[in-house]
Amino acid sequence: MSTANAHADHGPLAHHFKNLGQQFDAAKLGVWLFLATEILMFGGLFVGYIIFHGLYPDMFAEGAKHLDWRLGALNTLVLIMSSFTMASGVHYAQTNQKDKCVRSLAITVICGLIFLCIKYVEYHHKFQDGLFPGKFFSNTEAEHANLAMYFSFYFCMTGLHASHVIAGMGVITWVMLRARKGEFNSDYYTPVEGVGLFWHLVDLIWIYLFPLLYLVG
Repeated sequence: MSTANAHADHGPLAHHFKNLGQQFDAAKLGVWLFLATEILMFGGLFVGYIIFHGLYPDMFAEGAKHLDWRLGALNTLVLIMSSFTMASGVHYAQTNQKDKCVRSLAITVICGLIFLCIKYVEYHHKFQDGLFPGKFFSNTEAEHANLAMYFSFYFCMTGLHASHVIAGMGVITWVMLRARKGEFNSDYYTPVEGVGLFWHLVDLIWIYLFPLLYLVG
């Protein structure tokens, strides 16, 4: 990011910053602080899952058998692809390649949509089998009486993650529309990089969720 002093009339520069470099550093620090709170939130769920998995390993193993690891693996590949296209979008914004930036961001949104469609297929299958969370659990073939606990973790963790995918798609669309207007260049690409960091975290969380729910169980 360029640290040269910006002119007073430079559009992207807020009045309380000396230059675009200072503004970029402040914005990036803010994004990292926000991401730290996201890690703490998901971290609590991970810790809870690990504790109860240690208490009821057989029940968690039964729950994992109801998941299709192939769909989970496919979603993992989709998100890894989306991380690559997101990183490409940031690179193209930094190098004044507007059309390629817009194209990369659009592909990232499409990958997010594919992920949600696959997740919908998974959820629909669980609902048909009565594998609901908590007191709504109605599957009559469960070997363990507290199998509903596993699916409480499953729906809470994957549902929360899916909500972040939806939010990420929204903000990526926002920066994509701005990129189409030519608002980003080698001197100013802060929103694209900030959104990219958020999307990479969303992808990273799924990389932990996939083995935890689909394989380790």
